[in-house]
This record gives sequence, structure tokens and C-alpha cells, in this order.
Amino acid sequence: MKLYPIILAAGKGTRMNSSLPKVLHTIGGKPMLQHVIDSCRSLDADRISIVYGHGAELVQETIGSADDLCWALQGEQLGTGHAVLQAKEFIDEDAIIIIAYGDVPLVKAETLQLLENDIKSGSDICILTTKLENPKGYGRIVRDASGKMTSIVEEKDATDEQRLIDEGNTGFLAAKGKDLLRWLQQIKSDNSQNEYYLTDCIAFAVNEGANVTTVLCEKELEVLGVNDRIQQSILEREYQRLQAEKLMKKGVTLVDPARCDIRGRITAGKDVSIDVNNVFIGNVILGDDVTIESGCVIKNCQIADNVTIKANTVLDSAIIGNNCDIGPFARVRPETVIKDNAKVGNFVEIKKTTVGEGSKVSHLSYIGDTTMGKDVNIGAGTITCNYDGANKHQTIIGNGVFVGSDTQLVAPVTIGDGANIGAGSTITRDAPADILTLSRSKQLNIKGWKRPVKKQK
Repeated sequence: MKLYPIILAAGKGTRMNSSLPKVLHTIGGKPMLQHVIDSCRSLDADRISIVYGHGAELVQETIGSADDLCWALQGEQLGTGHAVLQAKEFIDEDAIIIIAYGDVPLVKAETLQLLENDIKSGSDICILTTKLENPKGYGRIVRDASGKMTSIVEEKDATDEQRLIDEGNTGFLAAKGKDLLRWLQQIKSDNSQNEYYLTDCIAFAVNEGANVTTVLCEKELEVLGVNDRIQQSILEREYQRLQAEKLMKKGVTLVDPARCDIRGRITAGKDVSIDVNNVFIGNVILGDDVTIESGCVIKNCQIADNVTIKANTVLDSAIIGNNCDIGPFARVRPETVIKDNAKVGNFVEIKKTTVGEGSKVSHLSYIGDTTMGKDVNIGAGTITCNYDGANKHQTIIGNGVFVGSDTQLVAPVTIGDGANIGAGSTITRDAPADILTLSRSKQLNIKGWKRPVKKQK
């Protein structure tokens, strides 16, 4: 039987106090709506319908087009039942329909699978519920004396007795397409909100004598929706806790799991150690015996074995070879390759550069648009002057080169193998291999010179 989830994502999110549509606010660096789409895709859904509304163009642009996504515009928000009806053309009568929510980012595919399985096992409609410490604001699950669910009553329509019920409706449900369409057509807006409640479908199903079942979600945070910044922060921390647990179960040492933020995906080898206050963005691959000291930001990087990333280093879209030391306070920018046994030290910035095997850029340097050979030593304060105000130019540094401190290499320029560049030089022409090249002003010692004295007022 085909599976067609429908994700409701049209709300403005007024309490977020933001011009950004609510479902585009992020958890773990990813839009909440994308989290829900990914969970639905994990079920091998044949098609996913998204009911969108506020910020429609931005929502579509951010999520992007895909063959498995269908978009249904809800121009006016008149309740959850009205929202689902906007996707009517995408409801296949013979398919299982799962209703999900774009502002509930932590829902797991395994939980949605339980709903699908219940329909496959003979249920006509299956509701996902959860036990709540504070059920205020939630629709309550009303059951008869035998424990069978009879209806869902919304908070504003509930009696005082019904408000004491601690089992809440998460909003997630599953049903066969033909049944859902029939029930949706019967919904009316005769309630305190003058809205079309999707939950009314439950009462219709009960009246028909349909097989109505429930699945209990054990963890409330998994099905918590985000309506304000406080709830967003709660789910962000829960998401990070779950990511940290996954890493630790794979053998990664996190000095403090509460102080590691993962905004993407980490693949880690054996004996990886991560200190506090690190942020990982995008796709990060860590080899064996990698040590990451505190305060680093690592984005879309591949880091090989036995590497130490020292404190307060920023790595972006770089490849780091085996046995390298990077930092502290280094910045490695995109399209940089640091080969095996190399060192990039403190207060060094490298961009669009290959640093050869065994080479060292130890401190206080900028190396950009450069190809550097093996066993090169770059002295402190060296700069490759790669930009002429309009275009970028290449610096080529051969094997075994020694560059003295406070040197400017004005690109385009080539430094031959084994060359030595004297400290304090400005190199504007190619430097031959195996000789000393330097460029300095003549030192003058001026006798009789007196230091200026500040005039008294």
C-alpha cells in the first residue's frame, strides 16, 4: 500500500516575532520543516505533500524542488481540517495518509512507522498521543469506561473535568485516503475558534463504528511543536543531546556533551576526543585519533588520522591530512588542502591553498591562492599578496623552501625548490632555486638625531 504523508506548514508563527516563516526556523542548523520531510522520506514515502502559506515563496525556495514533493497553498488559515483539504488533490483513496506538522522537528521516522503499521494491521484511523506533564493547550484524548478512545476535545472547548486529562493529542494521525476524504467533507466550524478541526474526524469515525486506535509516544519532546523562541531552545538542546549520545555510542569522547553543537552530520573514527564549546556544521568527517580542543568551528571538512585541532580554530571546507597540527587561533578557509605531517600554527589564515607534506606555517601569516611544496618553512609575518584590487594571482612555492619572517610574496610569483628568502623581503619577481634571495632597504645609522619632545601646553 502506498504512503502519502501530508505536512502542515502554513502557519505564520506570530509568537516567534520574526519575519521568517515559522517552519524555516532551525533546529541543529536545519529548517524544522526539512527535519519532518527527512523523517517522512525515511519511511520510503511515495509522495510528500506540503501545505504551505505564510512566506510561501521563501518556504519553497528554501526547501527546494524535488520529485517526491507536492505543494498545496493554504491562502487563508482556517484550521487543521481546512489545511488538509488544501492537499485534497494529492490524497490517493487507496493510499495510507499520514498527517504531520512542519513545526514538530524531532518526530522520528520510527514513530511515524507505528502509525502506518497500525493502518496496515486493520485500523481505520490511528492517532498519535502522548502523556503530558502540563497538558494545557493540547486537545485531550477522551476515552470510555473500557479505555477505548471516543473523541478529542480541544482545550477551549473542554470541560473542567476534561482538562484534567493528561493524555494529549499530538496532531499526528494516519488513515486510508478514502476514509479521510469522507470525514474531511463533514467538518464544520461550529466551535469557539470558528475553525475546521481535523480532530473532528475522530468523532465521525467513532459514529461510523470505525476501528479507531492510538499509539503512545513515550517522549513528549519528540512531538512538541515550536510556537516561540523558548520552545525552540528547548528542542535545540534536546536535539543536541540526541546527537551527542549518538557520537558517544560510537566511541567518541565528548568532554561535556552539553557543550557540543552539531549542525549537520559527523562521521568519526576510533579514539576521537572533542573538548567543550565546539560547533560542527555541514558534513564533517573525522579519522582515527583526532583531538579537537575547545572553541573550534568546523564546517564541511575532512580530517584524517592523528590530527590535533588546537583551541579556537576555524576550519571551513578544507581537507586535512594525517599527523597534522592546526592552530590555536588558526583560520583555514575553503579549497585548502593541508597534506600529511604539516603544521598550521597560531594566528595563521590560509585560503585556497595546498600546503605540502611536512611544511610549516607556524605563526602570524596569510597564505592565499598558493601551491606549496614539501618541507617548506614559512616565517612569521609572511604574506602572499594575491589580490591586485581586481584579480587574484597565484604564488608557487617549491619543495624545501625557507621563507624568512616578515616577507611579502607579491603574486604572481614562483619560488624555486630549495630557495631561501631573506627576512623582511618584498619579492616581486621569481626567486631561483637553491640560492638566497632578499630585498631590503639599506640600513642607515644617523648620528646626532634627537627624538622629538612633546611640547608643553
